[in-house]
Amino acid sequence: MMKLDNKIALITGCASGVGQAMAKEFARAGAHVGISYHTDKAGAEESRHWVEAAGKRAVLRQLDVRDEASVAAFFDAIVSELGVPDILVNDAGVGSSGTTVAEMTTEEFDRVIKTDLYGPFFCSREFIRLRKTAGGNGKIINITSVHEAIPSHGSAAYGAPKGGL
Repeated sequence: MMKLDNKIALITGCASGVGQAMAKEFARAGAHVGISYHTDKAGAEESRHWVEAAGKRAVLRQLDVRDEASVAAFFDAIVSELGVPDILVNDAGVGSSGTTVAEMTTEEFDRVIKTDLYGPFFCSREFIRLRKTAGGNGKIINITSVHEAIPSHGSAAYGAPKGGL
């Protein structure tokens, strides 16, 4: 028996990098995986391939974590196709443009804050609501960065939400 046998894991931002690696490893540990992507469908399809190659089920959906309706639709699709999730990984994120605070537009700041802080909030809230109706328990994993503690030039909009997580 595998450690996560038949658990259901949702991973936001699963089309590349850490999210894609987690999809592969969760499946290898026995979990079925809900895969989300924002724009890189080909990368998400590769994640699906790795999950299915491990003999687990994968559901792939586009998701804009900044939009509550998109988050609700994503969770609805996962529940209807896989079941109530046991694990949520908030990995979706965007970086700063490198613009200094003095030159940064409100729109740029909002884009990063809404993706990197509101997104995990919206997803966590939906996950918690589902887990409560399923009797509780569950795990939430928030992916942060060293940049909430070690700031870098031109990345204030990135460090702020990572620190918030």
